[in-house]
Amino acid sequence: MDRRELADFLRRSRERLKPSDVGLTDDGRRRTPGLRREEVAMLAAMSADYYMRLEQARGPQPSTQVLAPLSRALRLSEDERDHLYLLAGHRPPAGRQAGDRVRPGLLFLLDRLVDTPAQILTDIGDLLEQNSLAEALFGGVCPTRQEDRNIVWRWFTDPAHREEYPPEDRDHWSRVHAADLRAAAARRGDDPVVSDLVRRLRQVSTEFDELWRRHEVGVRRTGRLRLKHPSVGMIDLECEQLLSPAEDQHLMLYTAQPGSRNFEQLRLLRVLGGERFVRAAGPDQPGGSVAAVHGQAVAWLGGMG
Repeated sequence: MDRRELADFLRRSRERLKPSDVGLTDDGRRRTPGLRREEVAMLAAMSADYYMRLEQARGPQPSTQVLAPLSRALRLSEDERDHLYLLAGHRPPAGRQAGDRVRPGLLFLLDRLVDTPAQILTDIGDLLEQNSLAEALFGGVCPTRQEDRNIVWRWFTDPAHREEYPPEDRDHWSRVHAADLRAAAARRGDDPVVSDLVRRLRQVSTEFDELWRRHEVGVRRTGRLRLKHPSVGMIDLECEQLLSPAEDQHLMLYTAQPGSRNFEQLRLLRVLGGERFVRAAGPDQPGGSVAAVHGQAVAWLGGMG
């Protein structure tokens, strides 16, 4: 708790308000601008003496139960409310969730990332959007359809989802998924969507149930991703997670050092595009031979020396 800064912030916030801002009548006898301390205390349902001590930097640490009505009484914005909580030594309340709706600005950015695989996910692993290079990289194993778009669910219930990851990396990713979901569940509190996802995972996956019992927590921010792509071979990328303004949506970027073999593999993957899905095509269809596509990839990469 920073008593001095808290006291100054409360006083400045009070002085910025006019009685009409909070539905009070101005009697015209105010010697200083803003509300009186007694009026703020009344609006926040606390004693005037307690509020005065806070403004004088000599009060005890206010609880979150005190800060919530106080922020409403002072008509604080979300940013100002968060600042109040931090000055009082508390973690701010969770911000508004965006849910399944992706902001147009994020979609615009996603479309412009033509050389970098990028995905937009929720904090519990729902894949909302991905650009064409990410779809080519991951092969639509986890599509954006509502019923099967959660990457944590697919990891623990669909063996095909792990096939392209090196065997020595799979335990690591299992722990990452479980620990990241654990952190999201704590942030969201009593959220029925998270509770249902965890319940179903524990029922169908003994591996997830065991990891959940360990209570490991770790927010996924950066890391490495290695996977074996059927067209370009083993590719090693850096993962970077960027937060959107809404805490429940993340932008995941998968990058490679320019000029490296991995960078050239991404370039090739962009050229091949949807050729990854030729497994579903018949051999008589144009471009329908996996061997042909693989041969193109080998020739391209072989030319790098």
